Amino acid sequence: MSSALTDLFPQPIVQAPMAGGVSVPLLAAAVCEAGGLGFLAAGYKTADGMYQEIKQLRSLTAHPFGVNVFMPQPEHGESGAVEVYAHQLAGEAAWYETELGDPESGRDDGYDAKLAVLLDNPVAVVSFHFGVPDREVLDALRRAGTYTLVTATTAEEARAVERAGADAVIAQGAEAGGHQGTHRDLAENGGGTGLLSLIAQVREAVSLPVVAAGGIMRGSQIAAALAAGASAAQLGTAFLATPESGAHALHKQALTNPLFTRTEPTRAFSGRPARALVNRFLREHGPYAPAAYPEVHHLTAPLRKAAAKAQDAQGMALWAGQGHRMARDLPAGRLVETLAAELADARTALSRGGAR
Repeated sequence: MSSALTDLFPQPIVQAPMAGGVSVPLLAAAVCEAGGLGFLAAGYKTADGMYQEIKQLRSLTAHPFGVNVFMPQPEHGESGAVEVYAHQLAGEAAWYETELGDPESGRDDGYDAKLAVLLDNPVAVVSFHFGVPDREVLDALRRAGTYTLVTATTAEEARAVERAGADAVIAQGAEAGGHQGTHRDLAENGGGTGLLSLIAQVREAVSLPVVAAGGIMRGSQIAAALAAGASAAQLGTAFLATPESGAHALHKQALTNPLFTRTEPTRAFSGRPARALVNRFLREHGPYAPAAYPEVHHLTAPLRKAAAKAQDAQGMALWAGQGHRMARDLPAGRLVETLAAELADARTALSRGGAR
């Protein structure tokens, strides 16, 4: 089963879909051309915006690529907590001379419209974050010739992915930057299982191929994930630093800036646990942010945009995995080639060790 996925790209390297303007067509194309699997992020875009990026990517590469879709979020009854948080953020709005966003700007991220586009204009791979699609959706995509992936952060979630009929599971370890792909946003979410332990647990729980994600920055780490049973590795932070990435320049610089020494999961920017570099905004507001996604995301969007415009990294959402200090300022294609060479070296070293 794993060959159905890995036959699509020569190297077992997947560029993670990073929403918010990071995973642009130029980045995905460079990864595909170098032998990896590039991804577009449909999150926070309109269905037409997603379609235009698909068309642009197809003009840049003839290789297979993927598109990531956010699952609609259920109602959670946290409106009072969101109002309190909005009052706490009033000072930020005054400081950046902007208004807070409307927390009721939508919960489904245009899910149905995006699925309609992806069924009418199929791509090679579609992945889902924040939950599991209905079996009917996965079956329809399969009939359209699309391979489906769904993120899981626990063995239990991986079982739900298998029951729904997905082709493979993305095992996302706690080391991963950005949003954890938990299927339910529980108050206690924010910890999680490390990647190698999670791969082992998922492999024992389901028979699906596994794509490993979380903190991977070097080819030797890819080798470790493959040795643990994964079919491929998905890297986000490693590609965030590349010139082709659409990340803000301050975000790229912050990955290796000594000022930012660590990451931690926070609800401060979106209301859902997401790993980011610890900055002023995270420290001051993280402890008080409610479990209310996407309301908090909509609420803070103008603040984050204003901070970026003001060149103030202390007010931005600096998503990053635990391996951020290992980020390399390499073109995306060169990074894929470097990772592949490191992977080959690690495999050779492992085989020599086994020969003894």
